[in-house]
Amino acid sequence: MKLFLFASGIIGTLLAGTCLDLPAQRLSNQPQLEFKPNERILFLGSSLFENELKSGYLEYAISSRWPDKDLTFRNLGWTGDNVFAEARSTFTTPPTPYQQLFQQIRSTNPNHVLIAYGGIESQKGDEGLDEFVRGLEIIIDSVDALGAQTTLLSTIPVKRAGSTENTVTQNKNLKRYAEAIDSVATKRKKRFVDIYTPIAENTDDIYLDNGIHLNDAGYYYLAQVLEQSFGWPARGSKVMVKASKSKATATGPAKIISNSGDNVVFSVEEPVLPLPLPDAGKPAEQASVSVQVSGLASGYYTLTENGRQLVTASATDWAKGIVLDHGVSQEQAAKISGYIVKKNELFFEQYRPLNRTYILGFRSYEQGRHKQGLADLDFIIAWLEDQINLHRKPVVKTYELTPLKD
Repeated sequence: MKLFLFASGIIGTLLAGTCLDLPAQRLSNQPQLEFKPNERILFLGSSLFENELKSGYLEYAISSRWPDKDLTFRNLGWTGDNVFAEARSTFTTPPTPYQQLFQQIRSTNPNHVLIAYGGIESQKGDEGLDEFVRGLEIIIDSVDALGAQTTLLSTIPVKRAGSTENTVTQNKNLKRYAEAIDSVATKRKKRFVDIYTPIAENTDDIYLDNGIHLNDAGYYYLAQVLEQSFGWPARGSKVMVKASKSKATATGPAKIISNSGDNVVFSVEEPVLPLPLPDAGKPAEQASVSVQVSGLASGYYTLTENGRQLVTASATDWAKGIVLDHGVSQEQAAKISGYIVKKNELFFEQYRPLNRTYILGFRSYEQGRHKQGLADLDFIIAWLEDQINLHRKPVVKTYELTPLKD
């Protein structure tokens, strides 16, 4: 309630306008984003973040990048929501949806808040722009009051929104709101992430059938966009081996163990795990482990990992490089992603129970006994977070490349 009153009191003092005349904030001007041990990261916004719960790519991208930091994540994305929390309606009043938003933010005790609003508000076009900016700044002020750092994400374009004419109009509005968010970030000295431009330029199949929301491949791509915008190097690990009958050499996260004739044995420990593979499509080289072997005689060669066959390819293909789409690292990434998704499902159930009015609201006299059950989910959530922390660091693998025998 105090946070809500603080935010409400700011409304009258905020200046109207969109500040679009300010210079755009460029990636090169933003320092690399770094996290401290045990910090808490909050995702706040509408469908971009709620839909991400099904894949966990964005959380995985940050968590696995900092395996020794023991970071904690909470996702308060709410489909259809805007900066005034109008989608977070409840039959219980008070709190109002707006009060409830600020209570939810405060309850997560965040150190970093990634904010992604504007998609819903953009439907009002230029007429709603000033109101959107005022609401966004109120949320920023509230995050500042908690001592947390704010990162603002732009809107994303739509692929299909009814007719062609309506799609063009909606994308024009979404672009306009993305520029407004950029200007607010510049004025408030906050980190800004332009995801509109890379999503608009991507020609792959990254949208659901509705043409509005991202699919699994879309979040796989978005995770890479965020990593780049945060100033982080591409997570892909490229292992380069030069075969030789006398002495093989390796570069990248690899060490030669032995080589005898056409056999090469080497170990690999990549600095960061690859992104989990999307449901469909091939892994991106910049987000995965690839192996390139030059100097091989003509023929076919099989690569094994810890004694398990991974892939067989020609010497020509090995010289070009092959992106690994399975193996220990991918299995490890999938396991962590599974823990993240399950943890987020439980937190969703905890803070947005289906029968909220009957469990926590004015009809709690009927089902209020289940309140303890919601609180008890903390134990399972904590266990899942421990599993994420335990498994998100790459392990050493042993590879052997041998010629395929006739």
